[in-house]
Amino acid sequence: MIPSPPPNNQPAEPRAPAWQRALREAFSRPRDLLDYLQLDPATPHLASALLRDFPLRVPRGYAARMRKGDARDPLLLQVWPQTREADETPGYAIDAVGDLHRVRRDGLIHKYRGRVLLVATGACAVHCRYCFRRHFPYAEQLAARGQWSAVLDEIAGDASIEEVILSGGDPLSLSDERLGELVEALGAIPQLKRLRVHTRQPIVLPERIDGRLLAWLDRTRLQTVFVLHANHASELDDAVRAALAPLRQRGIALLNQSVLLAGVNDDADTLAALSERLFACGVLPYYLHLLDRVQGAAHFDLPVQRAQELMRVLSSRLPGYLLPRLVREIAGRPSKTWIDWERSAPSP
Repeated sequence: MIPSPPPNNQPAEPRAPAWQRALREAFSRPRDLLDYLQLDPATPHLASALLRDFPLRVPRGYAARMRKGDARDPLLLQVWPQTREADETPGYAIDAVGDLHRVRRDGLIHKYRGRVLLVATGACAVHCRYCFRRHFPYAEQLAARGQWSAVLDEIAGDASIEEVILSGGDPLSLSDERLGELVEALGAIPQLKRLRVHTRQPIVLPERIDGRLLAWLDRTRLQTVFVLHANHASELDDAVRAALAPLRQRGIALLNQSVLLAGVNDDADTLAALSERLFACGVLPYYLHLLDRVQGAAHFDLPVQRAQELMRVLSSRLPGYLLPRLVREIAGRPSKTWIDWERSAPSP
C-alpha cells in the first residue's frame, strides 16, 4: 500500500535515528521488565523501591543480554530498583564525590588541574542504581541552560585548561546537532588539546554509534578519548564490538572504567573475563572504582580489603595492560586516590 502524501504537500517529517527510537521503547515499568525476563515479582529481592526520584530505564537491547529466569543476573542487579535504596545509611551522602562544591559555573566542574568537566545533560540511556549522581540537581547545574556560551567563555578565559570532559548524565543523550555545535566551539578554543567523552551508551545502546555521531567526531581537531563504562563481560556482545570498531578506526582511544559491585563483579573470574572481553573489543581497562558512597547504593559496597585481595589475584592472572587501577574518588583530593593493594599483601 502506497502511503498518503503529507497534507498541503509538506515534506514528511524526518525519521528519528534508530538510537532515539530505541530509547523511546526502553523499559520504564518494573513489571514489564520482569515479565520480559520471566521473573516472579514475589521473589524477595525483586520488590522494587519508590521510583519517583530515580525511575527505572533499561533499553530493550540491554535487557536482551540478561539471563531469563535468573533473578541474580549481574546486568539486572545493576538496574533493578531494590527497596534497600530507601535505607538511610550513615556515611553515604547525597553528593558523594563533592561535585557541587567545585562547580565554577552552571554545569562546569573544575576539580583537577588542567581539565574541566562539563555536565552536558542529565539524561541517560540506562539508570544504574549505584550512580554517584543519582541525586544531582541537573535542573540547576546544566551547561546547556545557557546554550553553552557562558561555559565556553569560562573555559576560553582559563589558559590552564587543556582538556574538556563531557559528562552528565550521558553526553551522548544529546542530539548530534547539539554535540557537533558544542565540539566545534570547543575546538575553536586555542589552548584545548583533548576532548574526553564519558559515556555508557556504546555499551547499553550500541545503536548510538551511527554515521551522524561519527561525522562530528571526524570534524574535530581535538584528540578524542572515549571513557566507557562496563562492569561485566556479559555487557559486551557482538553489537557492542561492532559499534566500537569505527571509533577505533578513527584513532579514538577507548578506555573503560568499572565499579566494583557486590553481587555483580566481586570475584576474580568475573573481573578477569571483563578485562579480556574489553581488550577483544579494542578497549583498555582503565579504572576499577570502589563504590562512590552515594545515598541509596550502600547494598553494592564492598570492604576495601576485599578489593585489594581481588587485585592481587588479578595481577597474577592478567598481563599488566589488562589490569585496571584500583581507585576511590575522595571529595577535596586533587586527583583520584589510588588504593595500594601490593603492600597490603601477606608476607610470603
